[in-house]
Amino acid sequence: MTTPEAEQSQTPRPEERLEKAVRAAEQALIEFEIAVETFRVEVENFSRLHDQKLGPLYSHIEELDAQIAEARAARTGDPEDIRRAEEARAHVQPIPGVEELLHGWMDGHGLFPEAAAMLTEQAVRPPQRVRPGEEARKLYRELARSAHPDLAQEEKERLRREEFITRVNSAYARGDVALLKELAAEWAAVPVQPERPPSPSEELYARLEWLSERKELLTLVARELENGAIAGMLRLAPDDPDGLLDEIAGKLLADIHQRETELAGLHGQG
Repeated sequence: MTTPEAEQSQTPRPEERLEKAVRAAEQALIEFEIAVETFRVEVENFSRLHDQKLGPLYSHIEELDAQIAEARAARTGDPEDIRRAEEARAHVQPIPGVEELLHGWMDGHGLFPEAAAMLTEQAVRPPQRVRPGEEARKLYRELARSAHPDLAQEEKERLRREEFITRVNSAYARGDVALLKELAAEWAAVPVQPERPPSPSEELYARLEWLSERKELLTLVARELENGAIAGMLRLAPDDPDGLLDEIAGKLLADIHQRETELAGLHGQG
């Protein structure tokens, strides 16, 4: 026969169910943050590669458009053609101070080495990897799950974890597997923090409210990333983003050739 004392010991505490909900919400939030951070790194890396590889080609097209407008205005003398030429030239005028900042990065024609190589049909330097490799992703997920600041209860421990995760995010953004392994070993050597003591219901409810607000904020960040132009390009070729950039570069080079032909014709007319 069960004694009243035994029945009381088997009865769940009022906060126990709420504690489980908080734990589940914490883990769900961490997984969501990992997904958002992974996507953010992928978008930013692809954006940098896009600017590195295609930006100079777009700039060269703008310069050719300005030269074409100027040549046409010089031939016709029409005020409207002159206005268009001035607008086109103003669009490609360098911002004061930029040339000094980029000294040594461009050649005499204002082209980055990658663009100059493509325009002269020379070999292009292999681009950086668009996204971290699978091993880097695996290490990042494991570190984010174990060292996430949201798992800390004391402010000192939260700050320590935030500093550590900042280093983890930086290594992951570069796809630095060796550094991620070092960070994993460093974290494994840290003494395990004690479990959180049972919390009053008010604290648990406040924690759930904070987790909900945090998830809403991350949802907005993810939506902004997904609606961006770079994410849209990634969706077109998720398995071969480098190939997509090569395809776009080929079309831009064809546009450049067409404009160069048009400009030569304007200069050649008597």
